[in-house]
Amino acid sequence: MKLATVEHEGAEHTALVLDQGERLLLLDRAHHLTTGGHDPALATMQALIEGGEPVRRTLERLAEQAPPQAVAAACEVRWLSPLPRPVQIRDFGAFLDHFRNARSRIQGIPADRVELPAVMLERPLYYLTNRLAVTGHDSDVHWPAYSSVRDYELEFACVLGRGGTDIPAADAPSHVFGYTIFNDFSARDTQLEEIATGLGLSKSKDFTGSNALGPWIVTADEVGDPYRLTMTARINGEEVSRGTSADMHHSFADMIAFASRSTRLHPGEVLGSGTVASGCGLEHGRFLEPGDTVELEVSGLGVLRNRVVS
Repeated sequence: MKLATVEHEGAEHTALVLDQGERLLLLDRAHHLTTGGHDPALATMQALIEGGEPVRRTLERLAEQAPPQAVAAACEVRWLSPLPRPVQIRDFGAFLDHFRNARSRIQGIPADRVELPAVMLERPLYYLTNRLAVTGHDSDVHWPAYSSVRDYELEFACVLGRGGTDIPAADAPSHVFGYTIFNDFSARDTQLEEIATGLGLSKSKDFTGSNALGPWIVTADEVGDPYRLTMTARINGEEVSRGTSADMHHSFADMIAFASRSTRLHPGEVLGSGTVASGCGLEHGRFLEPGDTVELEVSGLGVLRNRVVS
């Protein structure tokens, strides 16, 4: 199933996505209409995830009943990030050809001559990004005044349904609740300055709305194999990037196992795949201008659309 968080008539709702996003079943309203009560486990996406199998059974019942008074048209809602307040966001680098292409551009050498550090091949490295700087589908991203090189990043992410410490890779898939599309907007001019210091990323990835997630979370059972998904980016309707999740060097199971070493992971954490090869302007030399609309499409996960404004 597909699950979203939307704003309807001034209130935030979790919703079951119907008809590929044309209609939404507002879960708290549907539960009240069918039972006369309110269920706190349906109040937020975080509560829904933490509710586990009992909440899943409730969702299936509500989907069967779907009272018309609890159904809203997509044009009547504002899409929020499916997780408006993620517990944590870790963004990994699973697509190694992305790094080869980017360094090829920066260093002025062919991509097949770029040598990546051995640690990148051995471990699914990541950085922690601002979990509070999230936005959703169809929202405007206001570009920071300190940057003039605007870039998108074509990624998708898994959302954890169960936490744990020292999770074996073999058990990791059972910890995945679902998947969503992730646009890791990047101020490239600022990023190059920050990388040169050796301190890591800062304001190049940390500004309002820099982490776009959505349009919804597709549960893991509906996605099936996450390593066979076509990933496409369009700017103002023109395709500019295309790749496949089959090219991931590190799997989400690898990421979960690595991130959980001596660290407790929690339900509701977001683990980004990193950018698919060719999946950003830095790789092919086309950056964003104010007013551009970026659409990221991942097969089975929908389309995440955002407009960049100055």
